[in-house]
Amino acid sequence: MVATLLTATGCGENGAFPVGAGPDLSTFGYPVTVGKLTLDRRPERIVSLVPSATEMLFAIDAGRQVVAVDENSNYPTNAPKTSLSGLEPDVTAITALRPDLVVISDDLGPAAGLLGRRNIPVLLTPPAATLEDTYRQIGELGTLTGHQPEAEALHRQMAGQIAQVAEGVLPRVRPLTYYYELDPTLYTVTSRTFVGSIFKMLGLTNIADRLGPRGGSYPQLSPQALIRFNPDTIFLADSTCCGQNASTVAARPGWSTVSAVRTGRIYPLDEDIALTWGPRTVDLVRTVAAAARGQVTPS
Repeated sequence: MVATLLTATGCGENGAFPVGAGPDLSTFGYPVTVGKLTLDRRPERIVSLVPSATEMLFAIDAGRQVVAVDENSNYPTNAPKTSLSGLEPDVTAITALRPDLVVISDDLGPAAGLLGRRNIPVLLTPPAATLEDTYRQIGELGTLTGHQPEAEALHRQMAGQIAQVAEGVLPRVRPLTYYYELDPTLYTVTSRTFVGSIFKMLGLTNIADRLGPRGGSYPQLSPQALIRFNPDTIFLADSTCCGQNASTVAARPGWSTVSAVRTGRIYPLDEDIALTWGPRTVDLVRTVAAAARGQVTPS
């Protein structure tokens, strides 16, 4: 999917015009506005401090405009990864890169204001809660970077592929219940989160939703509660980070009675994909749908 979208390029970007000749592509179609941010020309030195935004930028053919990404942006592999932190942005280090657009996850501190006072444009891309949030952020990045057609194409492609997968998951008389593990201390997600919305769309029921609003969007379950809720399936988003698998889960005290353990329906996930909203969400949808249909071998 990404490779297909990366084939669309502009003549000026490939050097078809001699130096000093041809149209000024950097201002064509500008100014553009997203929310409160207005850019007068196309950004050519983008710093992305959000793994999801990094993936989106490369998927809409704006990768050549990216000069640096944060330490957690590991996809695609050719992204210019640095030691920059997306959680605690270093304003001095960012400024030294002479960016004309900085993308951060949210205004977690003074970084956005400090960069703004240095006349460095900042786009806030808070964590997505739904697929629509993902599509909106793809569109915003497309508008700001001069790649709106590519962003629209990516949106259509993702939506079409996800709809096709979802249609293949037949409803059950009793929906499968699931537990989604963020770490071995039993932090999980509810349906109010982005990943939770994916499971809900595919007809699975989240056991953590039983906690109600008091638990928040990322509650921590007690072992007793999990055993009592007795999920049909378990999805592990902590296999790489924390070495969790079917064997370690089955060895936990009292878990041998849990339905997912008894039937072996424990599914490790690719954590990078599971925890990132963006183009590869299609892969997460396919994995969860296959598990729901019983078409993947539990691990």
